[in-house]
Amino acid sequence: MSLQEDSIQSNGVEVMDVNCESLAGQKPQSPSDSTHSETHSPVVLNGEATTAELSAVSASEDQETHSSSDTEALAEPDTTPELDEALAELSLEEPKAVPLSTASVATTLSPAGQLWSTSSDKAVRLRMEGSGPASETPITIPQMFLQTVEKYGDHPALASKQEGQWVTMTWRQYYEQCRAAAKSFLKLGLERYHGVGILGFNSPEWFIADIGSIFAGGLGTGIYTTNSPEACQYVAANCEANVLVVENQKQLDKILQVKDHLPHLKAIVQYKGELQQKEPFLYTWAEFMKLGEDVPEEQLDKMIDSLRANECCTLIYTSGTTGNPKGVMLSHDNVTWTARTAVSVVNIKPAEEVVVSYLPLSHAAAQMFDMWMCICYAVTTYFAEPDALKGSLGTTLKEARPTCFLGVPRVWEKMQEKMRAAAVKAPPLKRRVADWAKSIGLQYNHSIMNKENQVPWGFMLANNLIFKTVRAALGLDRCKFCFTGAAPITKETLEYFMSLNIPVMEIYGMSESSGPHTISWSEDYCITSCGKVMPGCKTKLDNPDKDGNGEICFWGRHVFMGYLNMPDKTAEALDQDGWLHSGDLGKHDQHDFLYITGRIKELIITAGGENIPPVPIEDALKAEVPIISNAMLLGDKLKFLSMLLTLKCVVDDNGEPTDELSPEALAFCQQRGVKSTKVSEIIANKEPAIYTAIQEGLERVNARATSNAQRVQKWIILERDFSIGGGELGPTMKLRRPIVVKMYQDKIDEIYSVTKQ
Repeated sequence: MSLQEDSIQSNGVEVMDVNCESLAGQKPQSPSDSTHSETHSPVVLNGEATTAELSAVSASEDQETHSSSDTEALAEPDTTPELDEALAELSLEEPKAVPLSTASVATTLSPAGQLWSTSSDKAVRLRMEGSGPASETPITIPQMFLQTVEKYGDHPALASKQEGQWVTMTWRQYYEQCRAAAKSFLKLGLERYHGVGILGFNSPEWFIADIGSIFAGGLGTGIYTTNSPEACQYVAANCEANVLVVENQKQLDKILQVKDHLPHLKAIVQYKGELQQKEPFLYTWAEFMKLGEDVPEEQLDKMIDSLRANECCTLIYTSGTTGNPKGVMLSHDNVTWTARTAVSVVNIKPAEEVVVSYLPLSHAAAQMFDMWMCICYAVTTYFAEPDALKGSLGTTLKEARPTCFLGVPRVWEKMQEKMRAAAVKAPPLKRRVADWAKSIGLQYNHSIMNKENQVPWGFMLANNLIFKTVRAALGLDRCKFCFTGAAPITKETLEYFMSLNIPVMEIYGMSESSGPHTISWSEDYCITSCGKVMPGCKTKLDNPDKDGNGEICFWGRHVFMGYLNMPDKTAEALDQDGWLHSGDLGKHDQHDFLYITGRIKELIITAGGENIPPVPIEDALKAEVPIISNAMLLGDKLKFLSMLLTLKCVVDDNGEPTDELSPEALAFCQQRGVKSTKVSEIIANKEPAIYTAIQEGLERVNARATSNAQRVQKWIILERDFSIGGGELGPTMKLRRPIVVKMYQDKIDEIYSVTKQ
């Protein structure tokens, strides 16, 4: 779909005129079709608009415009007799879509008076601006997809392993598969604005089911594979899912346990393996894809053409650490505008990049990185094996050789641990050479970061001897963009990779901002910062303290619509002016880099009333004592700080921690003359050398504390490391503090028992 150069003013917003062609069948579309396309969303009448809602028109309010009264009505807080009459007519007939401009355009928006909504069938007002990135024409997901298919139809889109061989699908084939899935969803009776829940590991089928459901007017809804049957039931019921797509028998069994509590459910599709039972509502993937063959193309075209950029298309459920998960409603514009804007920051080249998909697709970061950005810029996605985080990711990386890679902090930390363990076993000369090369690498990358661009003597030699070998061994030899996000990462880990000439760029955002809000990239980053705000977006620090730390608030077209059926929670997240309150604390430096300094909910408020962010203290101890795997600070409403600690151990084939110490932990023990090989042995013997090393490390951390209240007084080693399966870590390996407190309450009581007596 081409964008014409001439643009027009509508609602004070510059809008590009879009060639009018039907998205799906690519048939000519008449002006009347564009204006009166069927839409099932109710008209949202304008109430009193806030200052923020009127920001889109403020740039041109003094200009004379000649747009239609319908579009002007959306921009004005006051009604007129003519408008009242028009609205009265509208309320008596099928709702009409509102064109973006007076010209005939394919892109139309549903009427909306508010920036937020908590109903899946209610549209929102977009945070559009008069110029710049935020003024770009809103488009739907099918429009974005079709643009890529028209330009790069024969380029590889998806690659997956089948019987040990990589099998690729082109963009045209991918698009046709999504259409076929959409027709099958329609055949199964998928209703407008109802969910399609997807429960399984990343695969082409996951993508196709998600996008197909959106094409068919439903809401793509990822469900975490680690969810219990009850948690799956909650999400499926909350989004009124008509269809659930599951990976295998294990996930199917969860749904069958709760099926009777899902009144809207009409069918279940299993996309891997054969069905072990026959039921009229159960389908294999092959059966499902054939179901819609007799659905007319015109029926699907009509549905696709009725989609509106400011209506909900997908739901991202929060992990529900402190209560039921919240359904984050994202609009087509949230997804398409964010994908286009985020990618434009880092100079990704269309149809030249490769990514590996392995993080949970029910998470906003993975979905934005693996699916939507790839569709926007024709990036090829390779799918990892389901046991990626248990060890096979390295093999996939070496085979796919991605040009862009997103790793959550724990993935980077695991890589670091493995390389350090290998280094311990290397001959002394090789270790010395590696240490020399890393000092050069760190010096070089700090120079690049500081825009000094000085190449230290010996860099080329270090690059050829060490850096290229390491990158190839990791599968990152072609990788131009290495990113991290979704949880805090330590400075030590960032500098470790910088020293290997693999600078890792931090991204910051949340599900409620469609993924990213600030981005670091190779030409503009600062270690430990989360980068700078995306073009067309704004950051506000609310209630800053004397050091400039305030709550980070977001504004932009990436800000979500609202939480599904949760008006109270939505009002907590979005203030009256439409700013999204993140709950994170942060500050800016003089170059506008954003630094996260804590999380309001995670702040430990001691009995003496002092606010203490836990992450810096936890990270400092892990850096001082490398045998420690996880550290969690305690002390909320208590008289002093303490810590729960775990030791680095071997992980089994299921990703569960074992009692065996990891190679790095063994090396730490051997250096101190300790012969223990198990976590339990160290705890049972209260191994003096290890306990002393931890205490001395803690004393070094305490020496840097800014007050007595920030000094850690007690600690305890737990028998088992934290894990996703154990419940202590979320799907992206983020520490779930309230759950850890509940799980280890008896240990915590032991620590503070003396105080309580």
